[in-house]
Amino acid sequence: MWVSPAVRSDVVPDPADPLGERTGGATTVWATGKNAFSFPAANLSDAERTRFVIGNSFFKRNWVIAPASTTARDGLGPHFIARSCGACHAMDGRGAPPQLRRGLNDEQPVALLLRLSVPGRDAHGGPLPEPVYGDQFTNAAVPGVKPEGEVTIRWKPVHGRFADGTPYTLQQPIYGFRKLGYGPMARDVMLSPRIAPQVIGMGLLEAIPEAEIERNAAEQAAMPGPIKGQPNRVWDVVTGREMIGRFGWKANVATVAHQTAAAFLGDMGITSSYFPQEACTPAQADCLAAPRGARGQAPEIDDKTLQDVIFYTATLAPPARRHARDPQVLRGQQLFAQAQCAVCHRPSYRTAQAPFPPLSSPALQDQTIWPYTDLLLHDMGEALADGRPDFRAHGRQWRTPPLWGIGLLRDVNGHQRLLHDGRARGVLEAILWHGGEAEDSKQQVLRMSREDREALVKFVESL
Repeated sequence: MWVSPAVRSDVVPDPADPLGERTGGATTVWATGKNAFSFPAANLSDAERTRFVIGNSFFKRNWVIAPASTTARDGLGPHFIARSCGACHAMDGRGAPPQLRRGLNDEQPVALLLRLSVPGRDAHGGPLPEPVYGDQFTNAAVPGVKPEGEVTIRWKPVHGRFADGTPYTLQQPIYGFRKLGYGPMARDVMLSPRIAPQVIGMGLLEAIPEAEIERNAAEQAAMPGPIKGQPNRVWDVVTGREMIGRFGWKANVATVAHQTAAAFLGDMGITSSYFPQEACTPAQADCLAAPRGARGQAPEIDDKTLQDVIFYTATLAPPARRHARDPQVLRGQQLFAQAQCAVCHRPSYRTAQAPFPPLSSPALQDQTIWPYTDLLLHDMGEALADGRPDFRAHGRQWRTPPLWGIGLLRDVNGHQRLLHDGRARGVLEAILWHGGEAEDSKQQVLRMSREDREALVKFVESL
């Protein structure tokens, strides 16, 4: 039986599941097709399944502009990107960059957003928002409020060859803005593109003990070679303390609850008890004067509804692996370890036994899971750098994304756009963008035969 050197010796897979086909342990669902990411954890109780359904309805249905005849879903805006969580995470899956025509985007991005900041840190050590446009650029607004503007995306081809002479072409995105609604941005503004990822297994990732994440960093620090991952430490508004970041492309969020509430505010302009103030800057007088939802009262989403959405997001089940015993997949698994991919994409963990977090479920406890991530930040080289710090992450660092479900993206979302901004059009392109700490691993892939490259991709797509 092949076991990655990144799987700790004290995390013993179930003998009945040596290849990690049950990716989420007892939470795993055996699902493919369009709805593969939309099932509840298989071991939820009947009462929890009811709560899951309620959270699902508020996740996927559109919010409306205030004032409205309903107070349950009003309060959209004043600025926003999407009208629902599901608009960015379609079918609980991954977003994609907008289609390009004549080399430039005609459509505005929905599932791709741009973070903004200027040099400096806020009171909790996070990025300092751009003074006019805040920490996130929004390209839509309610009537009577100006949109912040439009995002432009151009693509530059990047050519290369494998050692066997096979050519490839990558797409490098170049971002900009037009039609700015509130004047120019600060000259020293920094921007970072972020694509909406699939939201499966988030509660299981939160259930990984912090000690395991710290141990990943310690073991990598002791290893020879360039791979030296670091945890991000971030401010969590829910617990009111600094914690290890687990979510977001720079591990800049620690809990599912913070992630969910922050997305309601930043993406839809929906206030909550965690984020009670609209994201309007002093320069945006029309935004500040716009009507509020819930009959003008804050917050616009009540605590029970927000907690149901958090529960829904935390208990979306990871689907089982496919074709794990296929000879080509098994060959790819060996190559994955050989190229040291499994050092950062650590396959397996055991989730905590103690209750965690209070809005989650006992169903997530004490499970052997296979997410293929170390949840650490890694220097990925200049080609992927955004130049924007985020808490302890510097401008070349990105969190190792989990790989579970990656082979089902085409079924669920009709594409396989990968990396933090969706620039890669599949697994192999994503590998070819790797640099920095992963440069040696990429060079090994560049030297592989076509047969071995196909086996490596087949393995990753089985996850």
